[in-house]
Amino acid sequence: MTVYDFTVKDASGQDVSLGQYKGKVLLIVNTATGCGFTPQYEGLERLYRTYKDKGFEILDFPCNQFAHQAPGTDAEIGQFCSLKYDTTFPRFKKIEVNGDKADPLFKWLKTQQKGFITSAIKWNFTKFLVGRDGRVAGRYGSAVTPAKLEDAVKDLLQQSE
Repeated sequence: MTVYDFTVKDASGQDVSLGQYKGKVLLIVNTATGCGFTPQYEGLERLYRTYKDKGFEILDFPCNQFAHQAPGTDAEIGQFCSLKYDTTFPRFKKIEVNGDKADPLFKWLKTQQKGFITSAIKWNFTKFLVGRDGRVAGRYGSAVTPAKLEDAVKDLLQQSE
């Protein structure tokens, strides 16, 4: 199984096969608009604009599970991200990442790379880096900024050329 076997919902509720990203390096992130890490949107967008033409995509999954820091509708979250951080990478429907209602994609991601001590996602802006083969290459906690991921992204893009 790879990331390409999953179907998720876009921000308007339509099914999206992750198979459409086959052959790309992906950074999958659970985000929030009212979190201390929310300014990472700026770094994510910078990373995206730098490498999107080389086969890199960021997939943004808002999550309200951590201190209710992603309030609002999917449309409101999208508007916030566009206006405040000028984000252009794909954003998907708000999901849960832990517990019984966790999205199947995130259930799978957590089995591929455990976090510190446990597989549960600890907070907003946990990041999963996926190689062009659809397999998880790394998991990074909230405090790891997008700038700190640049070398890993470049390495994956070069490995797979």
